[in-house]
Amino acid sequence: MDDKKSAKKQNTQNKQLNKIKSSVFSRSLSLAKLTLQAGASIAQHGVTTALKSKESKEETWKQLLQNQALNISSELGELKGSLMKAGQMLSMYGEHFLPPEANQLLKSLQHDSPPLSWEAIEPSLLKNLPAEKRDLLEIEKEALASASMGQVHRARIKATGESIVLKIQYPNVDRAIDSDLRAIRTLLSTLKLLPKDFNMDPIFAEVREMLVQETDYELEAQLTEQFYDRLAGDSRYVVPRVLREFSSPKILATSFERGLRADDTLIQSLPQERRNRLALNFLDLYFKEIFDWGVVQTDPHAGNYRIRIDPQGRDQLVLFDFGATRSYDLNFLTPYRRMVKGSLLNDRELFLQAARDLRFIRDNDDPELQKLFEEFCFETVEPFIEHSDPRNSDGQIDVDGTYDWKNTTLPQRLSKKVFQIIRGFHFRTPPREMIFLDRKTGGVFIFLSVLRAKIRGRDLLLKYTERIS
Repeated sequence: MDDKKSAKKQNTQNKQLNKIKSSVFSRSLSLAKLTLQAGASIAQHGVTTALKSKESKEETWKQLLQNQALNISSELGELKGSLMKAGQMLSMYGEHFLPPEANQLLKSLQHDSPPLSWEAIEPSLLKNLPAEKRDLLEIEKEALASASMGQVHRARIKATGESIVLKIQYPNVDRAIDSDLRAIRTLLSTLKLLPKDFNMDPIFAEVREMLVQETDYELEAQLTEQFYDRLAGDSRYVVPRVLREFSSPKILATSFERGLRADDTLIQSLPQERRNRLALNFLDLYFKEIFDWGVVQTDPHAGNYRIRIDPQGRDQLVLFDFGATRSYDLNFLTPYRRMVKGSLLNDRELFLQAARDLRFIRDNDDPELQKLFEEFCFETVEPFIEHSDPRNSDGQIDVDGTYDWKNTTLPQRLSKKVFQIIRGFHFRTPPREMIFLDRKTGGVFIFLSVLRAKIRGRDLLLKYTERIS
């Protein structure tokens, strides 16, 4: 991390908010203000550019969008909650299926948000954790971490000395979900950034469902316990233990689990072999979720993973935040798994049938669209193909089959292919299940890239796909 980034991070941590706009009315007022400003800017843009050249209009339009992003960022300080989380979710999705201008605006919703001060968050703690439970704890007033929907405070159980963490939900964020989503959609529509022939309803429905789920801490406690049980016998992974006696619908208490971020200098200085082993373990967990369990933790944010260094080299992945865990129905998973297998083995017949079952493509689609979509999917599995495979056009696979996850142009090539599809064809909205599954896949790639992994992942993926008929 360079000095500027480090200073920015430090400033964010040192700064605290004394309040947030938690009522639906106050949030709606702020968001309505942004939309009105956007509408006025659009009208002014039309007047001032009426007689300008096309190039001049485009430049003025880009400047308008940049100004809107700045307006949004300045207004976001007191607007934690679903607005920020939805912006994060939609921008991850928008990387592939929304115009670049829309995605740039959505990214401005991902404001570097400092935690609430103790005076501001304490009322939520008092309301949601009985006094007799609080008396058993020593709670640190400075937040350990903060996010869009809540923040984490470290605590100590007085009787045992055990360190735990309390994830405290911000006040009323669950009540503002619908109004926040309407505001985002209205803002994008006002700025004419939503594709005219692209049905956004399934996307917003999926985002809403996940936001509602992420404010249900009782459900998150259950999901965390399920992952804890699934991985209890696997020493490669650490899942926090839920402490029900200190949890409630708006507070989640778990064991404190130490670890370092993947980009920490100590992790980056580990030998290549150890980083590769961590990368393979991360991939293995991802494949277990998709191919064995049908249950996927779909939030790949870097803050949801830590690495625990072991003196003997048996390093562990520490897993956090299971609020965005999603179960997938076999009606979706079966053809999806076949699509992966068909792409991996270059089996066009298996791939095309699975793609039709998922309604990605249809028999009456333009042949060029089918060709581009097929190329996109076959290129996606590039890290897992053989060295001799003719699809290895980027030269990223060594003779021994290892793939360099850091030094590859694959993400750029995939984005280029998607834009070809969007701009050249009327491409229907993908199955809603893909929204967060794609988000997870992208997060896995980023994590392995941060680890600078150079691994042979084909053998691992084949182990899972060979069971698919």
